[in-house]
Amino acid sequence: MSSTDRLADRFEEHRGRLQAVAYRMLGSLAEAEDAVQESWLKLSRSDAEAIDNLGGWLTTVVGRVCLDMLRSRTRRHEEPLDDTFVPDPVIRPLSQVDPEQEVLQADSVGLALLIVLETLEPAERIAFVLHDMFAVPFDEIAPVVERSSAATRQLASRARRRVRGATASSEPDLRRQRQVLDAFMAAARAGDFEALLAVLAPDVVLRVDSGPLAGGAAASKLVRGGRRVAEQAMLFRQFARYMRLALVNGAIGVVNAPEGRPLSVMGVTVVDGRITEMYILADTERLAALDLSDLDGPAGREIPR
Repeated sequence: MSSTDRLADRFEEHRGRLQAVAYRMLGSLAEAEDAVQESWLKLSRSDAEAIDNLGGWLTTVVGRVCLDMLRSRTRRHEEPLDDTFVPDPVIRPLSQVDPEQEVLQADSVGLALLIVLETLEPAERIAFVLHDMFAVPFDEIAPVVERSSAATRQLASRARRRVRGATASSEPDLRRQRQVLDAFMAAARAGDFEALLAVLAPDVVLRVDSGPLAGGAAASKLVRGGRRVAEQAMLFRQFARYMRLALVNGAIGVVNAPEGRPLSVMGVTVVDGRITEMYILADTERLAALDLSDLDGPAGREIPR
């Protein structure tokens, strides 16, 4: 085995962690993969034998790459992302995860948290993700964000306050989440408006991200309030029979894919037995990049009503 092959094998041992770090920083699966690949290129051009802690070195390198990507993203957007933005979801079949083990998933960061992270400044996001999610010491993060260790600590603290103030404490039990989603799907298929109201919180917020090219009734939208959200569900009743449950970022969510063609992926936040937030990705370009081949059951098969 060549030295390059040995180095590649060592890198692969850390790939899963690097992808998890990059996904949390960027909220994009494709960009996260690009960041991980860039970290490999930087490693292959470095003196790997002189690196004492390869995992730590790679984590800080992918952090620098992500920071550059976030800054570039900020420069490209004259306006911040609007309230309808939904990050790329990570989808898994329900059968892959033991309900008692879901907190151990590398991809179990919720969509609600990712949406809040999008509102942070790039350096704040890097400091918070590396320290609070991956326990990287501030002394190691400081060179990445080009601040002192004390200033880096302040970045993470400021981000932490914003995250705590904007994210609700959601139901952690997958079984209870499923009960709520089952009730929602049954009401949607039956066109039962009152049953929909019963499962939606009065102040529920619906985000629909249909992408920059969407138009007409399918355009991106932000809808607030139980009655208005229930009305939206009634409008798309004809698609409800194709809904199936899946794990969406570690929580119970819904995939709508008639004949294997994904129309939407929905994540939710459940609090006290009701849905308080709904996040729907309906951007055809981004949906086409998702791998739904390993979901339970034949793709697009209609669920009996």
